[in-house]
Amino acid sequence: MDRLLAGVVAGALLAGAAQAEPGSTAVRREAWSVAGLNAPAQMVVDRWGIPHIFAGSSRDAFFLQGYNAARDRLWQIDLWRKRGLGRLSASFGPSYVAQDRAARLFLYRGDMAAEWAAYAPGARDAVEAFAAGVNAYVAEVNAGKRPLPVEFRLTASRPEAWAPEDILRIRSHALVSNVASEVARAQVACAAGLPADRLRRKLEPPHATAVPAGLDPCAVPADVLKDYLLATEPVSFEALAPGGKTAEAEPSAQVKLAQALDAYQNEGSNNWVIAPSRTATGRPILANDPHRPVGAPSLRYIVHLNAPDLDIIGAGEPSLPGVSFGHNAQMAWGLTIFYIDQEDLYVYDTKGDSYRYKSGSEPMKVVRESIEVKGEAPREVTLKFTRHGPVLAETPDTGKGAHAFAMRTVWNLPGASGYFGSSRMWRARSWADFKSGQESWGTPPLNLVFADTSGDIGWSAAGLTPARPNWDGLLPVPGDGRYEWAGMMPESQLPALHNPPRGFVATANQMNLPADYPANRTISYEWADRSRITRIEEVLGALPKATLADSMALQTDSHDALSRRTIALLKGLRSPDPSVARALELLRGWDNDETTGSAAAAIYQVWATNHLGKAVVAAVIPPAARDVVGSGSIDGVVTWLETPEAASTRDALLLTSLAEAVGDLETRLGPDMASWSWGRLHHADFTPPAAVLADRQLARQMSTGALEIPGSAQSPRAATYRPSDFNQTAGASVRLVMDVGAWDNSVAVNTPGQSGDPFSVHYRDLFPLWASGAYVPLDFSRAAVDRDAELVVTLTPQVSNPR
Repeated sequence: MDRLLAGVVAGALLAGAAQAEPGSTAVRREAWSVAGLNAPAQMVVDRWGIPHIFAGSSRDAFFLQGYNAARDRLWQIDLWRKRGLGRLSASFGPSYVAQDRAARLFLYRGDMAAEWAAYAPGARDAVEAFAAGVNAYVAEVNAGKRPLPVEFRLTASRPEAWAPEDILRIRSHALVSNVASEVARAQVACAAGLPADRLRRKLEPPHATAVPAGLDPCAVPADVLKDYLLATEPVSFEALAPGGKTAEAEPSAQVKLAQALDAYQNEGSNNWVIAPSRTATGRPILANDPHRPVGAPSLRYIVHLNAPDLDIIGAGEPSLPGVSFGHNAQMAWGLTIFYIDQEDLYVYDTKGDSYRYKSGSEPMKVVRESIEVKGEAPREVTLKFTRHGPVLAETPDTGKGAHAFAMRTVWNLPGASGYFGSSRMWRARSWADFKSGQESWGTPPLNLVFADTSGDIGWSAAGLTPARPNWDGLLPVPGDGRYEWAGMMPESQLPALHNPPRGFVATANQMNLPADYPANRTISYEWADRSRITRIEEVLGALPKATLADSMALQTDSHDALSRRTIALLKGLRSPDPSVARALELLRGWDNDETTGSAAAAIYQVWATNHLGKAVVAAVIPPAARDVVGSGSIDGVVTWLETPEAASTRDALLLTSLAEAVGDLETRLGPDMASWSWGRLHHADFTPPAAVLADRQLARQMSTGALEIPGSAQSPRAATYRPSDFNQTAGASVRLVMDVGAWDNSVAVNTPGQSGDPFSVHYRDLFPLWASGAYVPLDFSRAAVDRDAELVVTLTPQVSNPR
């Protein structure tokens, strides 16, 4: 707990540091003339790089948000757009044609009128203004009036202009599931039978799945999701580096699938809301720390927009208008993933470009598109679609008939643009408004939490929920008409809590369907394990009068509740090996807190992640299924070890795998166990993909450098790492703790900083604060914003020169 308190104190000291008074000469003041701005406005950038935009209209506020997003993150948002639209080849050459084709399969191709109508009134105006603001800045860059970010020089590319529709048509940034798990389960079922899948994925509520009638799981190829994974993966620049890609062995399709599943399952979040009756101030507290990939620049961006009919502050992806979570003057809201099953893989018997459907056949829709390629002639590509969605793969007739595989996803529906359902929260004022917004939410599927200044709190699940009348969604199904969605479940039927009796509600991606929730409303069977929520509910339940500092400490808590169960299995075990015996002693005496200085945490994490699961899978799973099961999920592995079935082999598996982990640690950290610590292994060191094109000095400038990090994926801090080198890959992209009604007391931290410019002071200035558990003020009132100002920009419309 000392480290957590130290982080809170550090944040408090930072917040109380010497601050510039209004009118201080320490504040930089600039005047900008911007084409497309309708009226004079002002932007105040505070000492932590957070922009506060004050405009005469909401249109100008969103316009300046787009303009400023380009100012701070032009390379990032331009790359987001090019990747999402399938336009990488136009800027980077022929190595990206396959990725462009894959991305185009998942664009929204429906009616744009229905798409615009699915969001809040005025949402279209916000998107159009935001895109216009981005374009205004891009025009200045292309005219030489603003600097071209270094990444464009490294790739010999230029930023492109945006169409408003681009923002909504791109869907591949929205987290939806579970098509990858369906394919993995089919692979396991083919190789070893469905019972073998229990180590890979624990099902909740407890459920026995079966192979759907008409499906041959062995007909599903291991690489069926090649295009899906290509469309949703980050952009790599290794192909452009001198010498191109290194000659490394390409992982098998099953290994790639397992890696993708691991990455997705570790992208969770925490949020909670505490009622006035349980806080020290008598005001609600709402905390949110969404967990996504971490890197440079940050996935998220904090921004404040103020206009006569709009006053919002919070965080979101910099390529989207508004904020995805945060607060307005009356209400705060936060989000975590609620694992609605929003995807299905369909398997078809085909003949040419037709597939069997019911008693006849249907033609695929064939779309031919031209992909612009830098330095070469355009490439013509073919995209195919069935009635269910994009065709991901086709297999020839090898004796069992030809097949095609298509994905049905809520991505294809109006209103499913990732996170843009938040447009209904920007002006919400009450539980009724919040519920109205929840009932119109599309993607990703969320746990939305709420608090308002009257003292109301609540939670509701949100998201488009396919109704599957005759199957469970856990395996691919034949696409011949036997397995069809019966529309969407009304979102009013999703679970919710308003002013819960215990005075708080928390979510951490766990299975949180109420015990009395109707069994016929199938939502999902795949959730995060309960390690984070167990710790969060323990801490909140023990706080009769919670403070902001309590929530700050809990967001960065490194206690691993799941490790209690794992270590309990070691009771009574002994080893003749002195090193293993010492490791057993350290683990059994450990408090389960994964601090950077803990030797026991290092032993546990190396053992649990790299050795225990591998040993259990090797003992239980037939060889043909091991690649896709991988090391299993730690929850699934521990659950199996707790069963009577494991009794005969459990002790040997535990001791053998622990001995291997000790040997691994001796190689990594040396033979002296007294010198071992979790921080020597577990670190955060963010390097952007484009740095591979830079010389050594510039690459170092683009990187953050390494800092020791406590916690793991199973702690509330959610510090997920790469098992090969323990570098953090996912976690809290941003943290917010909001004092509802006394908004200026709220705090936040982004990582590594607000800016995407490696030469900016705000590129990595928040990185050490985030790593240590510290925060900065989330100023909301004009007085607080002015107090913490670093830069004040007066913006005026650019007057065209008369001819």
